[in-house]
Amino acid sequence: MSRLWLSGYRSYELNVFGDQDDKLKVIKFALTNYLTTQIEDGMDWLITGGQLGIEQWAAEVGLVLKKTYPELKVAIMLPYGEFGGRWNENNQAKLQTLLAQVDFHAPVSKQPYENPQQLKNYQEFMVTHTDAATLVYDPDNPGKPTYDYDLIKNFSDTHPYPLTLIDFDWLQESANEYAEKQNNGFNFE
Repeated sequence: MSRLWLSGYRSYELNVFGDQDDKLKVIKFALTNYLTTQIEDGMDWLITGGQLGIEQWAAEVGLVLKKTYPELKVAIMLPYGEFGGRWNENNQAKLQTLLAQVDFHAPVSKQPYENPQQLKNYQEFMVTHTDAATLVYDPDNPGKPTYDYDLIKNFSDTHPYPLTLIDFDWLQESANEYAEKQNNGFNFE
């Protein structure tokens, strides 16, 4: 069994504000290509969080890939109880829809948010319950994923825990490939 933790930037950090944004199409294209390779190499669990941005998009891509790869399981682990409860109604509904579709979901801490230790406990849970991590993250452009990146780097110093970074160069290559396929008449819908 191979379990992959996938996380990365929040939607606002990538300036993606809507499901029809061309940047989102490229990000999902890149995630689809990457996850397809991982599944074909033996990954059977995609484990992510519920944050708006890469985490939710990864879960969406994983759910689409399950149609081709029914052996794939998708899990969303939340850092604490009532996660997302302060979001606007549309974002709360989007999270609830995803939670209803994935194979497994649970909060690491059943308590509502109380303190930063819950987030540290969440990170610790993720690295100890997965076999590798992938972050859509570029160390030259810090953001929220910096905390996960630093933890994973420290953890991998003493544990065999591979980290793959999908950085901005990778996303640009994906954008070029996406545009080329579009120009050649490939329909992504």
